[in-house]
Amino acid sequence: MGGSLLGAMAISPTPSPDQDLIVSSPSPVEPNSPWATTTVPKTCGPIAFVGGNEWGEGATYDRTLLEWSGSDKVTVLPTAAAFEHPQKAVDTASNWFSALGASVEGLMVLNRSDAFEERFIDAISKSRFIYLGGGSPLHLRSIFRDSPVYDAIIKAWHGGAVLAGSSAGAMVLGNPMVDPRGGAFTVGLGLVNNFSVIPHFDTGNPERIARSFALAPPKIVVAGIPERTALMRDPQGIWTYGGVGVVSTFLEGKPCDFSLLDGLVVSE
Repeated sequence: MGGSLLGAMAISPTPSPDQDLIVSSPSPVEPNSPWATTTVPKTCGPIAFVGGNEWGEGATYDRTLLEWSGSDKVTVLPTAAAFEHPQKAVDTASNWFSALGASVEGLMVLNRSDAFEERFIDAISKSRFIYLGGGSPLHLRSIFRDSPVYDAIIKAWHGGAVLAGSSAGAMVLGNPMVDPRGGAFTVGLGLVNNFSVIPHFDTGNPERIARSFALAPPKIVVAGIPERTALMRDPQGIWTYGGVGVVSTFLEGKPCDFSLLDGLVVSE
């Protein structure tokens, strides 16, 4: 990565508005590249990647997600916070969504055996708004990978439910995923391939963020998302963002336009 980006990252991870944006794709287009034809199912629901510090003042996008879901109930999975007071996460979500006129059902999928529980699978299958909270992305990945609970989440989303993930919950949905232990990359769950999320983009360690950009594989779109800010794909398939900050997307260390997200491969 060039020195100019490293220098910018040390000061502020958000690019200035006058920086050039990459809006064109290379030719020819390679299979499974960020510019390959999207495989997003026509009936899939909206999706939101939140930068962390979820469920609080400034998270205006949550009201939008509720409207998109057509429901007044949110299913919260505090799996990533299994070792960090998961009930507190559910209580925080409940207080927040209560003020928005919605209720919260907390599903305590905290270990591997929980991810095979029929009661959790059934609750997810009936949900129209599923929210994965923050915590440890590595723990969340280990619980969800190849599990009936994660299969149920994907099926619900393909059926039109809203799916949101914050911090760890956002990170694991991409592939590759930023490894929180040092900023390198590891395997994610791959709901969205060729895509990685760096949460806490406004408050995170600048050196670690710069390291992630330096180590990003080629042709991977990296989204830097500040806290209480969401990158969202709306019901019409249009990418936008909301909340207190500005979402920045990058390709090979350079700022890129949201239009590149249109061609990201989404697993079916």
